[in-house]
Amino acid sequence: MKTLITLILTLFIGVGVKGQTKDLLSINGSLADSTSNKSISFATVLLKNDKKVLVKSVLTNKEGVFFISGLTGGKYLLSFINIGYQSKTVDVVLENESKTLAPILLATSPTQLKGVTVTAERPLIKQEIDRISYDLKADPESKVNNVLEMMRKVPMLSVDGDDNIQLQGNSNYKILINGRPSGMMERNPKEILKSMPASSIEKIEVITTPPAKYDGEGLAGIINIITFKKVDNGTNGTINVNHRFPVGGPGAGGSFTLKSGRFGIVSNAGGSFSNSPLLNNSNSRLTTGINPTNLYQFGSRENDGKSGYAGVELSYEIDSLNLLSGQFNYNASDNESLSSQFSALSNSSTLLQSYELRNSLNGSGNGIDAALNYQLGFKKDKNRMLTFSYRYYDFTNKQFNNVNIFNPVSYNLPNYKQENTGGSTEQTLQIDYTLPIKKLTIEAGVKAIFRENSSNFEFLALNATGLYVQDPLRTNIFDNQQNVYGVYNTYQFAIKNWGFKAGLRAEQTEIKANFYGANSEFNSNSLNFIPSVSVNRKFKNNSSINFGFSSRIQRPGINQLNPFVDRSNPNFESSGNPDLKPMSGNSIELNYSNFKKLQLNLGFRGMFFKDIIMPRVITDPTTNITRSSYANNGTATLLGLNLNANYPITSKLRANLNAMASYGMVKGEVNGTAINTKGFMKRAFGSVSYRPSKTWQATGSLNYNGRNFTLQGSSNSFVTSSLSVNKDFFDQKLSISLAANNAFNKYRNAINYTNGPDFTQESFNQNYQRNFTTSINYRFGKLKEAIKKNKKGINNNDVSSGSGL
Repeated sequence: MKTLITLILTLFIGVGVKGQTKDLLSINGSLADSTSNKSISFATVLLKNDKKVLVKSVLTNKEGVFFISGLTGGKYLLSFINIGYQSKTVDVVLENESKTLAPILLATSPTQLKGVTVTAERPLIKQEIDRISYDLKADPESKVNNVLEMMRKVPMLSVDGDDNIQLQGNSNYKILINGRPSGMMERNPKEILKSMPASSIEKIEVITTPPAKYDGEGLAGIINIITFKKVDNGTNGTINVNHRFPVGGPGAGGSFTLKSGRFGIVSNAGGSFSNSPLLNNSNSRLTTGINPTNLYQFGSRENDGKSGYAGVELSYEIDSLNLLSGQFNYNASDNESLSSQFSALSNSSTLLQSYELRNSLNGSGNGIDAALNYQLGFKKDKNRMLTFSYRYYDFTNKQFNNVNIFNPVSYNLPNYKQENTGGSTEQTLQIDYTLPIKKLTIEAGVKAIFRENSSNFEFLALNATGLYVQDPLRTNIFDNQQNVYGVYNTYQFAIKNWGFKAGLRAEQTEIKANFYGANSEFNSNSLNFIPSVSVNRKFKNNSSINFGFSSRIQRPGINQLNPFVDRSNPNFESSGNPDLKPMSGNSIELNYSNFKKLQLNLGFRGMFFKDIIMPRVITDPTTNITRSSYANNGTATLLGLNLNANYPITSKLRANLNAMASYGMVKGEVNGTAINTKGFMKRAFGSVSYRPSKTWQATGSLNYNGRNFTLQGSSNSFVTSSLSVNKDFFDQKLSISLAANNAFNKYRNAINYTNGPDFTQESFNQNYQRNFTTSINYRFGKLKEAIKKNKKGINNNDVSSGSGL
């Protein structure tokens, strides 16, 4: 594998050196009215090569002068376009010198548009050969909701009662920002997405058949969030200020884009505060066997938190063939909670143990990532590219618990403190090459990821002298190194109404893990071949059929590997498993789309997994402690249907439905006992929007989330609702929105059921779900020329943090 990568690197570097240019030339001139000879300012000038491929576009200045630099010798076409004038095209030949053109004269159009207003509905859904996208800019609710809330409307996505995102009922996926990984989405995505105004986002893509250029990980697929990237020299941006009450809190966010000549910048930032009042919770557990027991716990909890993010992407066009870009992202969060609990353990006739507990928890973390990309173009074909990329990424999460015990009965453990610092660091090197040959596009690339996961945890117990002393048996350091080497090749071409994309990726994985306190070391090497195929057939009536097949793998992340044992509840312990190995699976799908008056997308998908990573829960009859960890529990099959429909009932009234139903089958083994779990999982989101005028919009929505299940358990279903009103001002630049979420239900009761070979367990958590939101959104500026970005970049989508199907 290393030899193969070396050969490809040598080939790419050789091609890159050959593609450089020596002498850079320019074209300049002026534009004027053919009748009055007055200068025409801010007209569009398009420069195309002899194959009529667009090379550059500029605007004339106030004096009607234009200047195009960074060119090589050859034949070009210059086109001049301006409203109210007839377009004009001239031939230009550049040899060894730059050229100044004679004044270009434009004649006025014989007919003018007078008082014509064209109104068209932007389609919310777009189906492409390997993905489906949801246009947030076309949905007025994006002005009042955050990105997480809008994901309920995206085909194949759903959000459960704990704000966890699922892709067709599966929690093993990867979230990208503009096609690239972002530290904002690696560490704590749901908190960041809740603080991110949807008005700062352009669209959300769901890639269920990722092509070979993406890493093989992400069993269910990829969620790609596209931020605004408008066009033209100038600036634009959005500012959003919102507040949620009585729970939630204030929040703000926005985006800013600037394009000035060859330089471009795209940035976004946001943050929010959250609070939750005192809420109730409980646990009940029944064990069977020789000495059956009954454990009952009840208590309450309140918490406060804050989170924020900031990101910037810079782009500099050195010349028409060389592009340099970079990005930097930062995110952080902090949460505090205080909980109390009463616990009682008994058998059929006697109280065996009881105690009261106070737990103060502080959790915090931050993450950064930075990337640098260099893109080399080729003068004979603008779409032929060679890209070199580097990325650095690091995140850290900290957890601290201070647990105090009161009124113990037959309970002898002292007060204790526990602290865990876990994180991940990775560096990535990548080279991509794109070669278009008529209707065929060939892509190839190599990649190396050097990742280190680590955890440092400590347990302190109160001794007889009143001091907290470290317990060496519960204190340790864990280190896990993963090196991944990949090479890929894809082919995409179109024949009339048919589109094809196929590729193969090979990945070599080297894993080395150390559990220092236990003197335990683990080493593993594996080679995976990951094929993908996508086929699209378009029909004349704006409909299409898509077929896709892909193989995927998923490597465990630090949250699943971390051996830190969380003992914040003495009767229920949870930890990761450093011995986990990657899981793998195959996916096959078939989708039908129709984008006429009724915008319809209907799809079927089958996913087949082995060595699936899911929670494993066992109860120790000696200590009466339930321990939860992760394991490669067995195999799973998921067969699902998804439906997304959008229909204008009248010119002012529109209805939307996003629904899915899946049948899952999981087979595995826990503590020597074979377990088979199967059943249906259902989700549905429906909304009706009424727009009496261009400046008013009212929307009502209803969300149903059916039960979800794992190998040993399931969760209850729930329903949420929302009503919102939006008013636009100043040509839709300013929007004021009001929303009432779950106005008729103050609380939601989240219940999780867990079953094992010798126990049954039920956990109850009360969530405050009624809230009211006010939001002010302001758009400013205008752009017309696209900020040039590298078309290739690093996207690491190979790490799992999910725990369900």
